[in-house]
Amino acid sequence: MRHFGYLPPTVRRGLFHREPGEFTAGSPARTLSVALGATLYCPATRPSLAQDVRKQARRGVVSMVLCLEDSIDDADVTGAEENLVRQLTELAGAEEDLPLLFVRVREPGQIGDLVRRLGPAGRLLSGFVLPKFTEERGLPFLEELTAAEEASGRRLFAMPVLESPELLHLESRTEMLTGIARTVEKYRDRVLAVRLGVTDFCSAYGLRRAPDMTAYDVQLVASVIGDVVNVLGRADGSGFTVTGPVWEYFPQPERMFKPQLRRSPFAGPAEALRTALIEHDMDGLLREIHLDRANGLQGKTCIHPSHVAPVHALSVVSHEEYSDARDILRPDRDGGGVLRSAYTNKMNEVKPHRAWAERTMLRAEVFGVAREDVSFVELLSAGLQSA
Repeated sequence: MRHFGYLPPTVRRGLFHREPGEFTAGSPARTLSVALGATLYCPATRPSLAQDVRKQARRGVVSMVLCLEDSIDDADVTGAEENLVRQLTELAGAEEDLPLLFVRVREPGQIGDLVRRLGPAGRLLSGFVLPKFTEERGLPFLEELTAAEEASGRRLFAMPVLESPELLHLESRTEMLTGIARTVEKYRDRVLAVRLGVTDFCSAYGLRRAPDMTAYDVQLVASVIGDVVNVLGRADGSGFTVTGPVWEYFPQPERMFKPQLRRSPFAGPAEALRTALIEHDMDGLLREIHLDRANGLQGKTCIHPSHVAPVHALSVVSHEEYSDARDILRPDRDGGGVLRSAYTNKMNEVKPHRAWAERTMLRAEVFGVAREDVSFVELLSAGLQSA
């Protein structure tokens, strides 16, 4: 697998100073946690599930979650499990590149049961998404996953979802996060990334953000994101990859606020792309992706294929970021110091900016580095045209 691998080689060479690297389901967890990118959720009840997985792989999706939880009715769980086993068995019979596949379960016992029922087809699974994760609720999930891994002889990752109301409540947040940190640290080798369930957070207070607003405009939600990153996303080696919240796209009859996309990056022919994005309420998504990155989050949960290209385009490292990160990490800079950036527009302070530079270079490995004259507009346009 590789990001933007669906583009012709000549197109990739025109876009990238350093092309995205290849990775597999067996790559190191550190690489895979960043490579997840836009993780597309799909209900496990879909009759065309195998076909959908193949189609999204061709469109550049590299991680998918097949959901047995909130996306389906309680009465459909048994049928969804049967469909999941049947469809994955069909996929296992063909030799083709597939995304990293995860199953979002409801109860711990489903993990071992599904691995047993899948048999050889279980090799397609990269792991499981664990809903409403807390210390008390999470331990049985992780114990079951560990047992299933040992029984199958295959590496299985966990992606806990933090979405319980207790995390939102100020009086219980610190205790909850401390307990979650203890739990994921105990199973560090199996926790690939921590995901945020912002929809459930909003539900606890009867809130729903409009397409003009990001998760960071909802102060209750923004405060939780900040605290989760504070406890679980530290850059000192104790942290985990924390992924961006889902973007809930829905049309609205009338735009109440000014479009958030600046015109300057879209000058000339790209103006048509800007107009199309605004018409489809995607400008808020682009702004939220920028804010995800600024707040220490990587990748994003997605519920619609149209969200994948924007997430991936904005995950590519710009030539300026790459230049700064490379200068900061030069071996002769180990002693620290301050230097002017090659773009002569900022200060690079070696010691404080080192963790940022290391994260940037890891992102460059999997998403590539754009050419100096290529912006996210060209990357997004290429992705949308090929979708």
